[in-house]
Amino acid sequence: MAYICDNCGKGIVHGRQSTHGRGVAGKRWKKRAQKTPRIFKPNLQKIAVGVSGKSVQMRLCASCISKFRKTGKIKKPQAVTKAASL
Repeated sequence: MAYICDNCGKGIVHGRQSTHGRGVAGKRWKKRAQKTPRIFKPNLQKIAVGVSGKSVQMRLCASCISKFRKTGKIKKPQAVTKAASL
């Protein structure tokens, strides 16, 4: 299964992380700082979304979840009371 948002298509991005190398006592390092490869992953979550009157489970990134909440496609969870559960 791919690690991709179902709405916007945001996925894994490859990049490099560099260490912060300062000089010693105002002088410069003779070698460059190491750059290690790493993976940047989006914040994906499984959420039930209302699509054309039906509830569909989708994998959405955090930015899409906030957009869907603003448009009303995702409703905030309601607090469960004892009277409702009986």
